[in-house]
Amino acid sequence: MLAAMRRAISAEGYAAVTIEGLAAEAEVSKQTIYRWWPSKAAILGEALLEGSIPGGDIRLPVTDDLEADLRAWFSAASVGLGEPESVALARALIAVTATDPDLGAALNERFASPIVEWVVARIAVAKDAGDVRADADAEAIADQFVATASYAALQGRPLTAERVRVTVDLLLRGIAA
Repeated sequence: MLAAMRRAISAEGYAAVTIEGLAAEAEVSKQTIYRWWPSKAAILGEALLEGSIPGGDIRLPVTDDLEADLRAWFSAASVGLGEPESVALARALIAVTATDPDLGAALNERFASPIVEWVVARIAVAKDAGDVRADADAEAIADQFVATASYAALQGRPLTAERVRVTVDLLLRGIAA
């Protein structure tokens, strides 16, 4: 069922997916689906929690060059943002978050938290090295990266090398020691 939901989202978009269609694909009754999940949003949420979102699991080493590290992360995160599956999943994720705040919080924890943790840790290294102001809010900086990548996914346009450069440069100017 969960794989069927992801396929349907990728092919048709969240709004077009119906419980009837999912039941037909899974060859079960609507009642069977409703016994397991209370809503379409709940099915999608579980499908997303059990699956992956392109760019959500990037792990990069930390070097002594903050700018290069942030650009590398942004570039790696951007790879799949223009793919139809990524666009459909990003849009569905927003829809689910808007309709079910608890599920939205769980999805945020699953997908955004690793990004935030990496950026916060990387900014901490830069603070220790004296490259970043001590009062720079690392979580707010991380949120900017998540927001920019999410917006690009919603728009279906990968972040260009120029957009990555400009975004990183702008953020670094605001936090430089």
